[in-house]
Amino acid sequence: MAKEKKALTLRIIGDPVLHQIAKPVEKIDDSLVDLAQEMLNMMYKSNGIGLAAPQAGVSLRMFVLDIEPPEDEEGHPLPVNSPGEIQLLPQMPLAFINPEVTPIGTEESDYDEGCLSVPKLYATVRRPAKVMLKATLLDGREICIECGGLLARAIQHENDHLDGVVFVQKLEDEPLDSIKKGLDKILKKNGKSNYKLKRLNKA
Repeated sequence: MAKEKKALTLRIIGDPVLHQIAKPVEKIDDSLVDLAQEMLNMMYKSNGIGLAAPQAGVSLRMFVLDIEPPEDEEGHPLPVNSPGEIQLLPQMPLAFINPEVTPIGTEESDYDEGCLSVPKLYATVRRPAKVMLKATLLDGREICIECGGLLARAIQHENDHLDGVVFVQKLEDEPLDSIKKGLDKILKKNGKSNYKLKRLNKA
């Protein structure tokens, strides 16, 4: 009798799998395709636009994204400026395997980020405005493309998960203070009260 597959569960900040460096994907096979689909299902269930494999409890270097092309309030398409947005947004949802992300230029942008692993909390994170994304897609295609806008931000956010980093670790003092009560509540509820937040922008 075939061994029943264990259902994936969304991991919450403080879970060890979210705080370790994920392993490279060795090969693209049916199990990886299945994993990507399960991750998308989990993401849609929680109304997210991105999910990294460690958030599903799997320590592999892969994340999925489903970002809609931007529109104005009346539903008209808004212009996108980067090749990545032009090429990748119409192909969404996509899984990105063994991604490498490199900032382009010195321009940075501030944006309120949330995370399915830090439920219902949002805070402003400063990140590079544009990045170069190198990755393999599920069909084996290799891409190396400049990305801007929300796509660039989502790529950086999800790629951080592959390096064991949750967005709250990157917050400046003021944004962190604004969500500290909520963060403590999440950690307490999930039995992770002893978890110590390792800040990345502090000496």
